[in-house]
Amino acid sequence: MKHLLLYTIALLSLISYGQRKTDANIVGDVKDAKTREHIPFINVTINNTVIGTTTDATGHYYLKNLPTGTYTLRVSGVGYKSVEKEVLLESGKTIEVNFLTEETSLSLNEVVVSANRNETNRREASVVVGVVSPKIFAATNSVCIADGLNFQPGLRVENNCNNCGFTQIRINGLEGPYSQILIDSRPIFSALSGVYGLEQIPVNMIERVEVVRGGGSALYGSNAIAGTINIITKEALSNSFTAGYNYERIGGDASDNAVSLNTSMVSDDNKAGMYLYGSYRNRQPYDHNSDGFSEVTKQLNHTMGMRSYYRLSSQSKLTLEYHNIHEFRRGGNDFHLQPHQTDITEQVEHETNGGGIAYNWYSPDARQKLNIYTSLQQVLRQSYYGAGQNPDAYGNTGNLTAVTGAQYVYNFNNLLFMPSELTVGSEYQYDDLYDKMPGYGRNIKQTTRVVGFFLQNEWKNKDMNILLGGRLDKHNLLDKAVFSPRITMKYNFNPNLNWRGSYAAGFRAPQAFEEDLHVDAAGGIMKLIELSDNLRPEYSHSLSTSLDYYFKLGNTEVNLLAEGFHTRINDIFILTETGLSPDGHIIVERQNGSGGQVSGINFEGKIAPSTRLQLQFGYTLQQSLYNEPEQWSDDINVAPEKRMLRTPNNYGYFSLSANLTRKLLVNATGTYTGSMLAPHFAGYAATDRLETTPEFMDVNLKATYDFKLNGINLQLSGGVKNTFNSYQKDLDAGPLRDAGYVYGPSIPRTVFVSLKFSNWAF
Repeated sequence: MKHLLLYTIALLSLISYGQRKTDANIVGDVKDAKTREHIPFINVTINNTVIGTTTDATGHYYLKNLPTGTYTLRVSGVGYKSVEKEVLLESGKTIEVNFLTEETSLSLNEVVVSANRNETNRREASVVVGVVSPKIFAATNSVCIADGLNFQPGLRVENNCNNCGFTQIRINGLEGPYSQILIDSRPIFSALSGVYGLEQIPVNMIERVEVVRGGGSALYGSNAIAGTINIITKEALSNSFTAGYNYERIGGDASDNAVSLNTSMVSDDNKAGMYLYGSYRNRQPYDHNSDGFSEVTKQLNHTMGMRSYYRLSSQSKLTLEYHNIHEFRRGGNDFHLQPHQTDITEQVEHETNGGGIAYNWYSPDARQKLNIYTSLQQVLRQSYYGAGQNPDAYGNTGNLTAVTGAQYVYNFNNLLFMPSELTVGSEYQYDDLYDKMPGYGRNIKQTTRVVGFFLQNEWKNKDMNILLGGRLDKHNLLDKAVFSPRITMKYNFNPNLNWRGSYAAGFRAPQAFEEDLHVDAAGGIMKLIELSDNLRPEYSHSLSTSLDYYFKLGNTEVNLLAEGFHTRINDIFILTETGLSPDGHIIVERQNGSGGQVSGINFEGKIAPSTRLQLQFGYTLQQSLYNEPEQWSDDINVAPEKRMLRTPNNYGYFSLSANLTRKLLVNATGTYTGSMLAPHFAGYAATDRLETTPEFMDVNLKATYDFKLNGINLQLSGGVKNTFNSYQKDLDAGPLRDAGYVYGPSIPRTVFVSLKFSNWAF
């Protein structure tokens, strides 16, 4: 990797040397229209090019050696209205362009990429795109991405194992494997990555997270049945340095320390930039019920990475990304002993290396775009999943994921009946996985290869959008190619009231998923998931309809969204206990069930009486059912169940932020989880049974104070997570516990304090 970086820097230097200098420059500043104060670190970009920067700490900016001609200069930033000005750039001339912009309480005009694989104004997108912003991660004092994803309608992060802390994200009630997780729009988040990956991605590498609920196979291929989560990483726009430290005390007993470092470097001519990030976390195990077995895992991990770019011209850009994640986690008892000397231990150590390169080109007339990309990621895992001092429970797993593709976009002034945007592309996905546990006789080898072609056309004018598209995938585990169509419509009753409707088809191939690569324990016996020899693919059909309304009551800005959804799945995958293996392990088989459907309504509201006071909330009402009752236990006395397990019929969230002064910010955030059915397997419990869980309200409080010391921006924060200690009260205890019988908030009441040094411009 070191040699690759040196080679890249040398190549870009040669390219830079040969480029023509125009000496066409722009200088200026950006001010608040009301207070006339300069606004630091706000984006300044030239439309339909790859050129951009941010204002410095004094609110000024400088763009040099620009292409000549007439262009549109745009100012945008979180919390401010976007403003555009047309400029004429001439060789050898420097012009001054100053901006006045107004604060806005609701961020409705963000640019997103997940709606149709192209950059689109969020308010104009043909499907609803939710955005988890850095503000939410800061308000919730999130250390990793898993901490902040609950704050979108229809999303719920849950812990599935007391021993190892295996988490998954559910969208509209469907399990994690039904969602496609992307990194910078690339599907390299594999099955192995998904087991613990949500806790491995630190928030300091994330610019934002885009969420599209509903079928996405027409855009991103297999597994995007429930929806798509697109993690957009940060890009360098100015010279700065940030460092932070966070300390948490879990349940008054265990410490969680986290350190983050970020730096952003941009060349004087804004042609090249690099964003570097690093993080370190050390969390002690926590035992809630004093039985000697952990409920919160021991975790030690560090992450480092970078995202760099080089503007080959005003219309083209090369982007290079690399990340390394190392994580050790362990749960169970007797942490001072080797795993095989304990009653129960689940221990894994991951080494992840990934990255990618992308080329983007825009035509000078803004009608064409081309994107060519390659990304890959390798995950290596050493594991121990054992009980009863088993010396044979060690294993090793490896996963190599790669994706390469190209996408071309052409904008028609008129195609048949209105202007349109045509997108066409192809993508090749490769995934090679092995999982070896000799002591359990387990030797999974799986290689998947998918060739996909996608085509879509979106007609749009000021009144409506109509998108027709589809994707054809040939999966090597399926005999026939799969076509996934997509239809979306958007109609504007007026500029502030929009209706959207969509239909999308999807599929999942019969292959190993996240939970298949995790080994659970119940009654001191390990549980292994196997695939049925006759497992058939799943096929889905998703419908959604929504109303999005924005209005003002005096100075109060309000945005209300209501979204209905329905997903029907044929040959749905289910997990069923089938008995014991010859060596005494519980076998859980992935089989095809009768089918299932999930229906519900998502509500979202944003209310902002002023820029200093904002409330955001979401609530989901849903029902998740199999077509016929499905058997989940091998106990013949346990009745099958038609309701999908671990899926509440109602859940939601809220986030309230108040700037009490210009320097003091107070946040209150919380999530609500309604009652659900949770499987409780025999061991500590006498028999297998379904438990009806209580409802939970998890409330967090945080106060942040900003100040300066010797010209350095400092930020001091403190607060409490799970303020009312809303935590599971009927945990199993001892070596016979069912580690999968866990629900509710992932941590008990936790006190935290953090210090951040930010915006050291250089």
